[in-house]
Amino acid sequence: MSFLLDESAEARIAGVLTAPGHDATRIGRDDPASLPDAAVLAFAHHEQRILITNDKDFGELVVRRRHPYAGVILFRFPLDSTARQKIHALEALLASRPAPLDRLFVVSPQGIRTR
Repeated sequence: MSFLLDESAEARIAGVLTAPGHDATRIGRDDPASLPDAAVLAFAHHEQRILITNDKDFGELVVRRRHPYAGVILFRFPLDSTARQKIHALEALLASRPAPLDRLFVVSPQGIRTR
C-alpha cells in the first residue's frame, strides 16, 4: 500500500510502514512543506495514497465537504501520547483490515472507527 504522512504525523511512522514493504512519503520531506490541508488531501488522492494525520481538519474535508480521497487514517490521541502508541494502533489497524483502506479511519486509544 502507499501512504502519505501529513506534517502533523510522527516521522517514525514512515519507517514502520516501509519495513514490511509499503511505500510511504512525507509532506515536508519528500513533498512540498506547508501545503493547505485541501491541497495535501488532493495530492494524496491524485497519488492514490492513504493519508496519515493527527489533524482533525481532514475529517471535516472528507465527511462534511466531501473532498475525494484514497483513504485517511486520522489519529485522535491525547497530546501527551507517544509515537510508539500511535504506531502500535496503526499496526493493529493494518493487521485487522484487509486492503484497500479507502475509508476514513479514526484511530484513538479507545479503538478504531470507520466512516
